[in-house]
Parts: sequence; structure tokens; C-alpha cells
Amino acid sequence: MRFNLSKWALEHRSFVVYMMIAATVAGLGAFQRLGRDEDPPFVIKTMVVQAAWPGATLDDMLLQVTDRLERTLQETPSLDDLRSYTSPGKTTIFVNLKEATTAGQIPDIWYHVRKSIGDMRHTLPAGVVGPGFNDEFGDVFGIIYGVTADGFTHRELRDHVEGIRDRLKQVPDVAKIEILGAQDEKIFVEFSVQQLAGLGIDRSALAAALAAQNIVSPSGILQTGDEKLTLRVSGAFETEQDILGVNFVANGRLIRLRAIAMREGGDILTLGRNIDEAMREIRADLPIGIEPVLVADQPFVVDHAIRDFTTSLWQAIVIIMAVSLVSLGLRPGAVIALSIPLTIALVLPVMEFTSIDLQRISLGALIIALGLLVDDAMTTVDVMTSRLSAGDSKEEAATFAYKTLALPMLTGSFVTAAGFIPIGFAKSSAGEYTFSIFAVVSYALVLSWFVAVIFAPLLGVVILTKPKAKPSDKPSTILRHFRGFLLVAMRARWATIGVTLGCFAAAILASPLVPRQFFPPSDRPDLLVDLTLPQNASIYASENAAERLDGLLEGDPDVDRWSTYVGRGAIRFYLPLDVQLPNDFFTQAVILAKDVAARERLHKKLESALAEQFPSAVSRVSPLGLGPPVGWPVQYRVSGPDLSEVRHIALQLAQIVAAAPGARHVNFDWMEPARMVRIRIDQDQARLLSLSSQAIAAVMNSVVTGTPVTQLRDGIFLVDVLTRATDEERLSLATLRALQVPLPNGRTVPLSQIATFDFAQEYPLIWRRDRVPTLTVQADVAPGVLPESVVGTLAPAVSKLSASLPASYRIAVGGTVEESQKSKASVFAVVPLMLFVMITFLMIQLQSFNRLFLVLSVVPMGLIGIVAALLLSHQPLGFVAILGVLSLLGMIARNAVILIEQIDFELAQGLDAWNAVIEASVSRFRPIMLTAISTVLGLIPIAVTIFWGPMAIAVMGGLLVATVLTLIFLPALYVAWFRIKQPTAVGRTVMPEPTATDVA
Repeated sequence: MRFNLSKWALEHRSFVVYMMIAATVAGLGAFQRLGRDEDPPFVIKTMVVQAAWPGATLDDMLLQVTDRLERTLQETPSLDDLRSYTSPGKTTIFVNLKEATTAGQIPDIWYHVRKSIGDMRHTLPAGVVGPGFNDEFGDVFGIIYGVTADGFTHRELRDHVEGIRDRLKQVPDVAKIEILGAQDEKIFVEFSVQQLAGLGIDRSALAAALAAQNIVSPSGILQTGDEKLTLRVSGAFETEQDILGVNFVANGRLIRLRAIAMREGGDILTLGRNIDEAMREIRADLPIGIEPVLVADQPFVVDHAIRDFTTSLWQAIVIIMAVSLVSLGLRPGAVIALSIPLTIALVLPVMEFTSIDLQRISLGALIIALGLLVDDAMTTVDVMTSRLSAGDSKEEAATFAYKTLALPMLTGSFVTAAGFIPIGFAKSSAGEYTFSIFAVVSYALVLSWFVAVIFAPLLGVVILTKPKAKPSDKPSTILRHFRGFLLVAMRARWATIGVTLGCFAAAILASPLVPRQFFPPSDRPDLLVDLTLPQNASIYASENAAERLDGLLEGDPDVDRWSTYVGRGAIRFYLPLDVQLPNDFFTQAVILAKDVAARERLHKKLESALAEQFPSAVSRVSPLGLGPPVGWPVQYRVSGPDLSEVRHIALQLAQIVAAAPGARHVNFDWMEPARMVRIRIDQDQARLLSLSSQAIAAVMNSVVTGTPVTQLRDGIFLVDVLTRATDEERLSLATLRALQVPLPNGRTVPLSQIATFDFAQEYPLIWRRDRVPTLTVQADVAPGVLPESVVGTLAPAVSKLSASLPASYRIAVGGTVEESQKSKASVFAVVPLMLFVMITFLMIQLQSFNRLFLVLSVVPMGLIGIVAALLLSHQPLGFVAILGVLSLLGMIARNAVILIEQIDFELAQGLDAWNAVIEASVSRFRPIMLTAISTVLGLIPIAVTIFWGPMAIAVMGGLLVATVLTLIFLPALYVAWFRIKQPTAVGRTVMPEPTATDVA
């Protein structure tokens, strides 16, 4: 006889009890040690490459820098696409890797990028600064403090902030601290162009005097007989007053500098507690007037989320325990109720060992697993109670379940786990985000089998009792009704099959009516407000817009706090955040509302106010998203070689998008050219005066923008000293015309004598994708409207426009729909593997193509309940819901296998085929239905959540319908497939009984 694990457990009771105690202690310890986070980690597979070429035009930057870099970057291994935006003098390139790229491969790929660019850097034009690399684009800064100062200069504030940074770096688990908004100090030595010309002072002489006095140069070391003396020459700048005291000789006179103007340019919860403690100490040492203000507090958010999900987990455990106790009785229900925490106690250390923290996905997976992990224990207890009623001893009853159903239960666990394979092996960011569903559920399923065959039999021997009286042969009311309905279904087998197939066909036809969704918005109370001014706007225009936005938020009762980022987007304080890179024309505010209801009220108020008060800005108000970052939900990319044609196509496309119901705030990522002043040099005249365009440009830059001449060394800081003209002279075209350009002979000449001025237009920036100019038409959606629905509505019109385009131009869908399609494709690519593994396990257990066909016939019927449940609840079929649908296949197959194995067992006991089907269905009715009911009721706590709701509803509806069909449709199909007829009053059957070797 084969080894019986349940019998072994009963023979080693003390050791098994010790294992149960050890498992409980280990589970409690792991629960305390497991990391806490809001979302599971996933790698942002993007590197940012930036380069600058001061003074270059947009065309020069595109052709000489961007294109050269992109040609090299196109050779990057595992490259998905290159996205770049180029502005005059600057280029930024996003290197995006394929979704299938693993986290382990990424460091080597980024090294390859650095090496490749380093090898070609010498081919870039002279004067190019960089390229620089940012491969930490995905770093998350979960705790953000804003430090305010009342009565202190910006520099004094920065000194204190640097001190805070130094102290926080000593806090355990702090890996990186970044300071935002710390504008580098600059000292501007402003001069009057007219006065300098009148005094005959050469600006270069002034710059040379500043640099020469502040230079760091060795003065020598004097060696004597007794000591070594270092010689130091005075003159280095230590304060602004030192710069004021600089003098220089001009035309035989000693002139002192007079005018100066200055313009200030691990476990997240444990970490949060440590930071709080450190900040309390830091506050005590700060002077009055400097106050750290908590801006983003991920530990608080995570703690709140973990507590909510932990509450849902305990609610699910209580629900399933209650179902077990009520349906099976006190003692059998107690065995199952004790099996649940034992299984979870075993799962938690495995999660810790495999580095799966407690977060949104893993906790949801535990809740999903709860309903599944009671199946084996319920089957074991059901068999034990049946055998005790039949007269077996406790030990015989405890080992009987292992002899008859251990292998089918294990196969069923593997089949159910196989249903989650697409989640575990999907090569995409979304798959990486949801990986812990596969891992945690698989752990729970396998460990629940061990609990069912080792711990549950021992608990049953201790808790269960033999019935005092011989049980009545009269079945319960529910079983009588079920038996009667089953007989009707089996007798009218073809009608049963026809009705079921009809419902299945109706579900397929109705499935397009179910709305589609990628990931829902977050349930955090945060709001993002994006303000994009015209792309030629200055940083001061953005600052003004930010001040007006602050005015809208000041005193609003729905606002708890907010932070505003001028000239850049918020730092990544939330992993799925769509981070915006620095741009002078962009402002972003992160608003924390009082709660989710306040967030919705604030959303409406802000959209209305922004439309009225910021008509020239592209504004967007949005909650935080879940899943991989997307940006604008509706996006269409127009690509082609000619910029004018691309703009023309984009304008036509924008009209189509704007006409779609549900689409709003249609805009472009770039579109309008901006004004520029073109200064045309008379090269002949300039040559006669021994001038060049380079010399003239240098003079203009020193007057208008300022030229660094030296640095003031102040503590750990280096402060640039720049020379430039006064505000009145450098902000006027008239002054520029009169600008005195120095000649080599010491004289000067007005710029208007050698140059003419006119206005022209050029694009502030241009986006490219894979080296092709690309303009994106983007839009938001109205409340209650899904991006997938808008794109589906637009599909015919967009396809018609695409068909009319020249061969070199194309329109591609981006945004939410593109990301959803890529993520779904990564999942569906693994479905064949899932089916292969599932079918292989089924064949190992069933050993018959006939029985395999019967099991697989039931599996897709869950679609009936899925579609009905989603339509009735008005829930979308999102990415997570699709994962639930796929995992449902394994759950359904598991029940079907158990039922068919029970039929074989009844046949082996000597029953005829007809009655074997009936008795097997009746005997399996209670455990199969109770497992389904436990799973459905256990999902209730997460069915009301934004993230898990669609998946829970889909699984609840699909599992309920599939369970009923397993108990009704499968028996009818079984007797029809094997041509089994109801026995006559005398004989057993009128057809041969099927055997386990049927392969037809």
C-alpha cells in the first residue's frame, strides 16, 4: 500500500502538534517582520539621457545632437522605443525598454547605454555639455517635508535644510535624500552699458579683474631649518562686500566696483517612525521662523491602507469560519476554522522568505486564497464525518480521505494554481505589479493541501465524535431538492446541454457590453493639478500661475494641505506617478483633500475655476492612478517626416477627438511655434571691423544673460559671480540695438551698425519617437466615462483618417488603451502555457481523454456568471478582473475533477453508471457548494473596493454559476457523452459502464 501521510501524522501526534505550534509562532513572527508598503514594487524601465548645447538652434540640436544620440541608443538591447523632446540648446531622450525585460537585466543594459554613448561622445559638436544619465527615474520618495522660513534669507534656509539632510542621513533605512527648490545662489555684477562706454571701460577688463583677484593659485612653500611655511596670497572673495571692494585700472584711473544686484535663482512604516523621531529632535534645534512641514507622508498612507486591508482579511476569515461552523456543525466546522489560520501561518513565513511584503496586491491575494484554501480541509472533514457515520473509527476515517482523495485534491490544487500562471509569468509592468497574486495564492493552495492531510486529520481525531445514534438514511431537504432537480436534468440531458450552451452563447454576445478598463484610479484622497502654459512661457509666468492656483486653494474647506512645484512636476512620492520632467512652462500641484468625498468635490470646483481663470493654459485635474503610469488617458500619436504635415494631420485628428462624446480638454504635447528675435549680422561689415558672429554672440550673452567670471567659495557652496547689464538695459530691444560692441583696437561700435533685427518663429520643442517627429493629440475623459469606450467610439473615424494619409505618416493609439493592450498581450501570451500545464495535470489525474473533455467542457461556462455579474453590478472588465477570470478556470476545473473522481469511486463500489453519477453529485454537493459559498462570501470585504471590486465581482459571479453547472450540467453531459440511460426496475443499466481506460 502506498504511503499514507495522514496515517503517519496520527502515528506521530506529538511531533505534528509541535509543528502546528511552531507554524503558528513562525506565522506571528513573520507577520510582525514583513515589510509594509502601499503598492508592490515594479521597475520603471526607463532611462533619461540629457545633453545641452548652449546657443544651438532647434534644427542644429535635432540634427547634430538628438539624432546622433538616438542612432546610438537604437542599438540598446531590449529597446522598446525612444522618445525625445528637443528644444533650442537642449535635448532629453527617454530610453524605454521592452516590458519583458527583467529587473536583473536592467543594470547591464544601462551600463551598455553609458558605454555606447561614451564611445560616440567625441562625434558630438564642440561645446556640447553631457550627455548625462538618469537611471534612477523610478526612485520613490515616500516622505516629503517642505521647510518654510519667516524672516530668513533663502541661503540661510538652505543652510538649515542641509543640516536637516545630514541628520536624516543617519536614520536607519534612509537610502536617499533629495532637496527640491534649492535655487543655486548667484551674485550678479550688473553694469550700465552706457556708463561703461562713457568711461571707456572694457567689460572684459572688469571680468578679468574679478577672476584674477579670486583665483586659486599656488604661492609657494617656504622650507626653513625648523619648519615648513605655506605662503598664501590674499584677495579671495569671502563675502559680497569683498566683491564690492574690487578695483581696477581703466584709462589710467583707479575705479572701484560700486553696484551689485542679487537674485536668488525597507519598511516604510518603520522608516516613518524613525523619521518622525528624528524630525522631533531637529525641530527642537531649529530657530524660530524655520518650520518643517510634512508634505507627503507615505508611512501614514501605507499604515492606513494596511490596516484597512488587514481588517478586510480578518473579516474574510471570520466569514469563512462562520460559514463552516453554520453549514457543517460546531465540531466539523471547528476543524476547518482552525485549518484556516494554520494555513495562513504557514504562508506568511514563505512570503517573508520570497521577499513579498504586505501591500495592496499580496493582501488581496490572501483574501482570494482564503476561499480556496478551505476546499481541501472541507473535503477531508466531509469524508471523515461520512466515514464516522458509516461506523469507521476516528483513525480509519481520518486516513480514508487520504487514500481516496489526496491525489485528486493535490492535482486540483495544482490545476487551480495553474490558472494563476498568466499573472505570475506575464512579462510586463502590469504583470510585475500583480505578480504576488500568483505567488501568494500558489503558496496557499499547496500549503493548504499539507494542512488538509497532516493537521486536519489530527484535529478531526481530537475534535470530531462518532454519532451516538445511527444516522437516518433520509437526506436533508436541500439534498432531496437537489437530487430531484438533478434527475430531471439528467433525464432531459439534451435540453440541459442546449440551455447551457444557449446561455454561454448569450454571454459571448453580451460581453462587448461590459465596459473595459485598464486600472482604476486610486482611492487615496490626493489630487494632481497640472498647469501647462504656452511652451515659450518663462519660469516667472509659471510662478505667477502657481501663486494664482495657491489663491484658489487657500481656505478651501475640502483641502487639508498642498504643495506646488514650479517649472517641474512633483518628485515621485508614489510609485505609479506619471513624473513630469523640468520645463519652465509647467507647474504641478499635489493636493491632499480631507477624504475621498472631499476629493471629488474639489475636483469639480477646480476644473471649473481653472477653465475660467487660466484660459490660456492646458489644465488637468486628476486623482492618482493605479498600475503603471500612463498620463493623459486618451492619446493618439501622429508621426511623419515633415513637421507641417504632421501638424496638419494632428489638427484634423483633434477635431475628430473633440467631437467624441466623453472626450474633453483636447490638447497637444507640442504644436504652436514661438516668437524669436533674429539678429542678422552684416558679415562683410563685421569682417571690416575685425568682428565675428562668435564675438558678437559672446558680448550679447554677457550683457543679456550674464557670463560667469569667477566663484565665491562659501562653506560647502560655490556661488557663481556673473556680470550682466542692468534690468533696464538688457530687457529692451532698443537697448540691444544701441549695444556697444568692443573692437580689437579698443573702440566700440553700436550693434545696429553691423546688424538688423527682425522677428521670426521656431518651435519651442519637438517630440520624436524612434527618430521620427511625433505629435501627440491627447484628451481627458468625462466623469464616469472610460478611455477604452472613447477610443472604441473614435475607432471608425480615426481608421478612415489613417487610410487617407501618405505612406510615410501614421496614427497610433497611445495612452491607457495602448498600455492596456500591451499588458493584456503579455498575459494572453502565457495562456497557452497555462492551458498546457493545466491539461497536463488533468491528464495525470484523469488518465482519459473522455474525462478530460468533460472537465474542459465545463471550464468556459463560468463566462455566463462573469458577464452577468459585471453587467448587473456595472463594473468594468479591467486588467485585474481579467486575471481573476483566468484564475477562475483552474477553480472550475478543480471542482469538475473532484466530481469525476467521485463518480469513479462510486463505480468502483459497484454502483451502476447512472446511480454512480447521482450519488457522486449528491455526495460532492455539500463540499463543492460550501467551498464556492465560502469563496464568494470571503470576497465580500474587497468587493466594495475600487481596485479589487471588478475582480471580486467577476469571480463571485463566475464561480457561483460554474459551481451549479458542475453539479447539474456536468452530470447531464456525462450521461450523454457515455450514452448512459436510466436503469430499469430490474437491471442496472442498459448500456456498458465507462471505465477509467476510456480514451475515445
